[in-house]
Amino acid sequence: MILRVLMTLLAHYRRHPGQLAMLLVGLWVASALWSSVQAINATAKESYARSNALLSVETDQLTRRDGNALSIDDYLSLRHAGLPVSPLLESSLTIRNTQVTVLGIDPLTLPSSNESNRANGNGGSLTQFLSPPWQTQLAPDTLEVFKLNRQQATGATPAIGNQRLPPLALRNDLPPNTLVMDIAAVSALFGDQSTLSLVTAAGALTQPPEGYRLTRAANLASPEQLTDSFHLNLTALALLSLVVGMFIVQAALGLAMEQRMATLRTLRAIGVPGKTITLAILIELLIFGLVGAVLGLISGLWLAGKLLPDVASTLTSLYQTDVQHSLALPWHYWLGSVAVTLGGLLLAGSGVLWRASKLQVLALGQSYAWRYSYQRQLVRMLQAGGLAGVLTLGLADWLKMLPAGEGLVVSFSLVAALLFSCALCLPPALNTLLRLLQRRLQRYPLGQWATADMQQQLPRLSLAMMALFIALATNLGVSSMVGGFRLTFLEWLDQRLVAPLYINATPATLITLNEWLISQPEVLETLPTARGNTELLAINSSSHENISTQMASLGSLALFGISTVPTLTSQWPLLKTLNGAPQAWEALNNQSVFINEQMAVARKLQPGDSVLLETLQGAEWLTVAAIYPDYGNPQQQLLVTVDTLTQRFEGELASTGIALHDEADADTFRQALITTFDLSPDALINQHEVKKVATQIFERTFSITRALNGLTLAVAALALLATLLAQAQHRQRQLATLWALGVPRATLALLPLVQLGGLALLTGLLAVPLGISITWLLVAVINVAAFGWRLPLQLFPLDILVMLFTAFSVALVAAALPALQLWRTSPRALLNEGAQ
Repeated sequence: MILRVLMTLLAHYRRHPGQLAMLLVGLWVASALWSSVQAINATAKESYARSNALLSVETDQLTRRDGNALSIDDYLSLRHAGLPVSPLLESSLTIRNTQVTVLGIDPLTLPSSNESNRANGNGGSLTQFLSPPWQTQLAPDTLEVFKLNRQQATGATPAIGNQRLPPLALRNDLPPNTLVMDIAAVSALFGDQSTLSLVTAAGALTQPPEGYRLTRAANLASPEQLTDSFHLNLTALALLSLVVGMFIVQAALGLAMEQRMATLRTLRAIGVPGKTITLAILIELLIFGLVGAVLGLISGLWLAGKLLPDVASTLTSLYQTDVQHSLALPWHYWLGSVAVTLGGLLLAGSGVLWRASKLQVLALGQSYAWRYSYQRQLVRMLQAGGLAGVLTLGLADWLKMLPAGEGLVVSFSLVAALLFSCALCLPPALNTLLRLLQRRLQRYPLGQWATADMQQQLPRLSLAMMALFIALATNLGVSSMVGGFRLTFLEWLDQRLVAPLYINATPATLITLNEWLISQPEVLETLPTARGNTELLAINSSSHENISTQMASLGSLALFGISTVPTLTSQWPLLKTLNGAPQAWEALNNQSVFINEQMAVARKLQPGDSVLLETLQGAEWLTVAAIYPDYGNPQQQLLVTVDTLTQRFEGELASTGIALHDEADADTFRQALITTFDLSPDALINQHEVKKVATQIFERTFSITRALNGLTLAVAALALLATLLAQAQHRQRQLATLWALGVPRATLALLPLVQLGGLALLTGLLAVPLGISITWLLVAVINVAAFGWRLPLQLFPLDILVMLFTAFSVALVAAALPALQLWRTSPRALLNEGAQ
């Protein structure tokens, strides 16, 4: 019986193929966008796991205090002293325009927390790795660089110049474009061209050896942690696309069920139980869901393959982590994508299943039974929207109680609850506004009819309008956030990069270079910078009830030193000060400190609070004079003068900015620097090049966001188009009556455009305040929870106008095809429609 009922229900789509297309397209598009983003996220996270497997971030690093490069003698002397350090030799190769990292390790001394000390498994035995001719371990996806396949790879010795690499051995847990060898093999191949680093297990050394500086693992941020917000943003947009796609599905299911009322009545009348009909509809949903999920999965993989190179370049530029450019998907990805699509479909069809199981036989005989109950649905939607609003307020209160800089998932839940609440309240709001407009148009019969007709169409259009409403509000919120971030970012670059030329060199070279610059007549001003670290011992803050006086460290902090010259101080932005910017800079010169916004949020500090820091002279309390923005920095950081950093915290010079007189010859001066101090051309950085590269990174960062945002809006337009096409025949019957009363056919064709365009414009106007609210949540709540700093709220009137124009245009495009069909319909066909 179930099979026969199912075949009877599916026969409906032979007569209405447009509804079948509408249903499958909704599933297909929603599943494709969701699958593509999850494929990108899965590939990126797999790359992070492989990167951490190569060298765990839970390692401390040693560097020389004099700024010179480490040598093998440093390693030998430290090992002879009994210190548990391990050497790492690093070099690079350019093979067929691809940069490949070569890493030499000593698996016998590498900290046990790192998986790279396991040179066995797929890579062969430890003896083969350590003994000549050694091994070159690499990931299978790196074979593309050598134009080899898996069958050719094992034991192959590719040539690099006049030498050959040790025999290749595959390891699935290595990151892409990375070769791992024994340290002796790297030394034999590259000699002085390789760079030596010394690492030790986190906490293995309580203090650095004499003449060395110890960088704790706490200062090294995992790429997986840094990129969490980036991937969460992508997931949120993909989930939004899935929700909008399910609106299409729900509209198609509701329309198909309404048109199958007579069939359902007949089935019930001949004795088919309601449970059997409900089960048949459920099986129908699962069939469509599997077809749509498979189509979406295939399309999503294609889309992910197109977007992944841009995402990989963005993550490499922002977080210095390599992400492979080809998809690597675990088995649970395939099941997860299908499960999410089916879950969304069942949620979208739950209302149809419930109503079909509860409606009585006589009610099924009324072809417009659901439409008559729409007023009751509006009341229930308003009640549900009120409950969602209460949930939104509850999440906001919960977020206030969380520590600053936390609650990223709660923040996104807050945005979702706000969207859901406003979307549920949209149909009642539109219904009320249309009723008021209908009263205003009593003197205009055709206008009053058009308004009443839109109110009658609202049951079918409400889901599409909710999809458009969510897409428009999100589009406005994200575009305003991206635009504000772009302006703030570029302004911040102009303020921070005030010198036309920057020099990166070793600290010893910079000391001599700064002394030389003072005597050069071409130099107008020098802006040296320095870097270092210190331990935070205690905090004296008005927001802390108890002042910590214990000498236990509260964590390691990064120090950044600048020169307080007028060229820099006049441009450096400050968010908060105690007594104004001039007094803050004066306090900085008098041993006070500035803190970046990340530290202010994480430690709940304000100007006037003080921190106990470990200095060369012992523990000292220093006053916080100001808070400054530090966009893109994942670390908490203290700002001091260069003299303070080098004398009291034993920091080292990091770079020097140079401002030349207008009449100076910049090219001649650059050449003099290179010749005098034996600098490589790469050590001299042009300010304009830095800004250009930084701007390119920014644009790439948000290219994926913009693409998904546009696709979401396209899905909303598709929802409108599908809804209008599905009810086109029914609309022609209504318009035939108007034509018979003397309304010109051109007016009838234009009328749906005006109706739907006006309704979409009204929806866009209601979406403006929601979009502004989303913008504020993105810059002031989510950004703080994700990164520890907030962006200024900036609104762009042009973006609002573009959003309203987009809403109107989307509606016109969606209504154009049904209007064209009406225009091409002959008068006789219209009369036949009206007579049916």
